[in-house]
Amino acid sequence: MNSAKKDVLDAVGPRLRELRRRRGMTLAELGQRTGISESTLSRLEGGSRKPTLELLLPLAEVYAVPLDHLVGAPRTGDPRIHLRPVTRGGMTLVPLSDPGGAQAYKLLISPAPQSEPELQTHEGFEWIYVLAGRLRLLLGEQSLSLNPGEAAEFDTHVPHWIGADGDQAVELLILLGRQGERAHLRVRAT
Repeated sequence: MNSAKKDVLDAVGPRLRELRRRRGMTLAELGQRTGISESTLSRLEGGSRKPTLELLLPLAEVYAVPLDHLVGAPRTGDPRIHLRPVTRGGMTLVPLSDPGGAQAYKLLISPAPQSEPELQTHEGFEWIYVLAGRLRLLLGEQSLSLNPGEAAEFDTHVPHWIGADGDQAVELLILLGRQGERAHLRVRAT
């Protein structure tokens, strides 16, 4: 194997570890979501297990990134972001940024039959901006309804859930920052 290929393969493990940590996931959580054992994931991240297509495909799906991002394929010089939506459970998530730093997504949530929402927590800080429709945001003990043009920001350690509020889909932008990152807005006096 030539040194360029070896360098690409050697960089996969650290890239996978960084993606997992940025999403605040443990190896156990990642293993449950991908069906890959914790020991295999650990060896893959540590570089003692060769990355294979069978291992990288479920990881790319969980991280919602293109497969070529996992292996560090060189950029073509094209500045456009090639959107690859992921659809699950009535939600379509479109990544708007490459992993690294704050993550930007466009999210479309279809209305769903009324069921008990399952609140989630994870590492980071989240900003939501409603583009169309009405969003229901459960944040701890609060239940909020956000209309187009309204925004919310919160620490994702607080149990939260988002969904369509009513019988129409809701479209929103989401920014996810690492823990401790907050939006700092500067407003000029008029």
